[in-house]
Amino acid sequence: MASDIVYLRDLCVSVVIGIYDWERRIRQKLYLDIDMATDIQPAAASDDIDLALNYKAISKRITEFCENSEYLLVETLAENVAALIRDEFGVSWVRLKVNKKGAVSGATDVGVVIERGERG
Repeated sequence: MASDIVYLRDLCVSVVIGIYDWERRIRQKLYLDIDMATDIQPAAASDDIDLALNYKAISKRITEFCENSEYLLVETLAENVAALIRDEFGVSWVRLKVNKKGAVSGATDVGVVIERGERG
């Protein structure tokens, strides 16, 4: 079985996230990079979107999920987004980077990177 990657880069979501009182009263932008293992050969051979891992559908679902969440930690958000991708879209392996740009003075990026599942 092929182990191809479908990816999304810099998916911007507006969320309530953070541990401080002021963070609970505002929406902040998070940026997600997502790599998902899949076999693209069936979709490529048939030119059929129904056989592809539909990154537009995935991005819409993740955006909806994130914008309706109110986690304290990016770690919790990351775990739940990874589980959503694997459970709802049948992805066996996902690498997810959640970037909370500007959260630390002097750093352009800060966040977490997780991998869940088996790449195949």
